[in-house]
Amino acid sequence: MADGDDTHRPTGPHRAGTGHGRFVVPLVGMRPRGRDEPHRAATPLELFFDLCFVVAVAQAGARLVHALAEGHPALGVGGYLAVFFAIWWAWVNFTWFASAYDCDDVPYRLATFTQMVGVLVLAAGIDRAFDEGDFGVVVTGYIIMRLALTCQWLRAARGESGAGRRTALRYAGGLAAVQAGWVALVLLPDEAWAWGFLPLVAAELAVPAIAEHRQPTGWHPHHIAERYGLFTIIMLGESIAAATVGVKSGLEGEAGFPTLLPIVAGGLLIVFSAFWIYFAVPIHTYLVSDRQAFGWAYGHYVILGAAATVGAGIEVAVEHTTGHAGIPDWWAGAAVTVPAALFLAAVWLLHARHFKRGPAQQLVLPVSAVLVLACAPAGRWGVLLAGVVMACAVALGVVLASRRPDPSAPGPPGGP
Repeated sequence: MADGDDTHRPTGPHRAGTGHGRFVVPLVGMRPRGRDEPHRAATPLELFFDLCFVVAVAQAGARLVHALAEGHPALGVGGYLAVFFAIWWAWVNFTWFASAYDCDDVPYRLATFTQMVGVLVLAAGIDRAFDEGDFGVVVTGYIIMRLALTCQWLRAARGESGAGRRTALRYAGGLAAVQAGWVALVLLPDEAWAWGFLPLVAAELAVPAIAEHRQPTGWHPHHIAERYGLFTIIMLGESIAAATVGVKSGLEGEAGFPTLLPIVAGGLLIVFSAFWIYFAVPIHTYLVSDRQAFGWAYGHYVILGAAATVGAGIEVAVEHTTGHAGIPDWWAGAAVTVPAALFLAAVWLLHARHFKRGPAQQLVLPVSAVLVLACAPAGRWGVLLAGVVMACAVALGVVLASRRPDPSAPGPPGGP
């Protein structure tokens, strides 16, 4: 969106910017945005914010590749899931707050920049977390992001009144309490992570449900759907980068490009098909209440994590094929097919099934997920087979959608 386009910004006395680069620091808190606001789109600041997360996801993916290639799946997957939760949940909280309160003034931008600093600190601590089990730097970066968001909620409370003010204060109080828990967990002996991590994750996930129990915030369905879609594209982009690494390895290494061609071709088919499948339905029409939106948003931990992990799996398959990873063939294949199957299953559960008509349409993605999993024993050729399965799922979805008896009924216009 251009700087001169003010269609997404609130109007009235609480508006802090002019759209021409001149900002004033407001003396009052932020006012809520409207759910029916027209032409609501992601802002340049939000896109800039997302790019910082690419660094953290890439770091976590690189460590996952190393752990899997060295034959330490439990360590790699466990560390990756923990780090990715911190990345994902910080992004989720920023995104929903921005959808409800983004005013794009000086304090808002400074708070967002502070959260971006927190992302970079978190990324800097990922190697230590994987290699030494020391999550101190990761938690420090996470807390920087969360404290900045807490200040945002306090500012929102200042601009609200009544039930809206209480919602904002519950958010701020919940965030502060959980961050105190993370600090305590870091200070305790390493063994404390075994029993403290999951309860704190549950507490983090509970904050929005508790805060919005009586008065929901004014998030925008189309804006939220766009933001999640953009972040999904970024995660899929990690897999494109992994395919590029495969091409480079084939051109420079002894294995040769033809040997790696099944992995590269299969990986690209998986990514292209995943993109088609995810964006086949207008999901913003489904997000009409907190009850529906919360489950959809939480479930994206699987979608986004799987999309990013496909890229790591492609790199593991390349390492195996070039002789740099002493793992079985099926393991190399599973590194790609397992996250790809999870992606299919999660997209069907959260997205597609709400728009399907009839058992044939409903079965396309679940059956495809099972078939993709079955490709794992074939190793590098299993990656290609999985890509073919997903491409066939797209083609079948297009055919079935074109045969829908009622064209006016909601459903995917061109895919599964």
